Amino acid sequence: MALQFHYNIYGHYILAVRTDLMKSQVFFGISLAFLAASIALACPPCDYTNPVHVRDSLPIVEKVHFNSDVENLRSGQTSAYVIDDISYTLGRFPNHHRALISMSRLWQFSLRENKIPKNANPKQPPDYWFRRAQEFAPHDGALPHLYGIYLYNMDRYDDALEQYVIALAFDPDSPDVNYNAGLLYFELEEYEMARKHAEKAYDSGYPLPGLRNKLIAAGSWKDSQSPNTETGHDLLETDR
Repeated sequence: MALQFHYNIYGHYILAVRTDLMKSQVFFGISLAFLAASIALACPPCDYTNPVHVRDSLPIVEKVHFNSDVENLRSGQTSAYVIDDISYTLGRFPNHHRALISMSRLWQFSLRENKIPKNANPKQPPDYWFRRAQEFAPHDGALPHLYGIYLYNMDRYDDALEQYVIALAFDPDSPDVNYNAGLLYFELEEYEMARKHAEKAYDSGYPLPGLRNKLIAAGSWKDSQSPNTETGHDLLETDR
């Protein structure tokens, strides 16, 4: 008897049993420890901002498909290709914030070398996943911010600005969004707007000095305070 495992489009493992005596093949679906079936019943698909979905289904998905190796792009968990586990996670949780970040980073690193990630569908770049997430969860204010970060890192400044404007509509006082919007306006040489967002970020206690230091160097920081000397990496500058 020969046993072979296959993976179908519903996220279940299919066990193919072959016998030489019967000269036939019998297929029956088995859930991976009954996990896929329970997830399908709980939320097809699931909302990353829904506390019930997070409580009942997220630990199952992350345990099987989104461990630290997958999130940090070191290796796949159920596949030889890390993108397969990230795609599965986003299939179950379209607005899974950390999976969207991992997908963005994976493509970003590959595109810098003028190629796409191994085993990736060329029709499903990060833009596809972000737009899908926003259609699924238009109430999720974190999505335009995360999408804007990806677009900024890809030097798509006009598209990034569009997403930051949406993110600020969700939370005008967010120190993270204001800081990142300030960095973007600085790159666009709109220094007054950059300073405006920098002030909102720092008034809210944002810790990193990078934007302020840029504005000081450009002669566009009007605060008499000396620059913060603490070290750190700006969110949008870590991979630049």
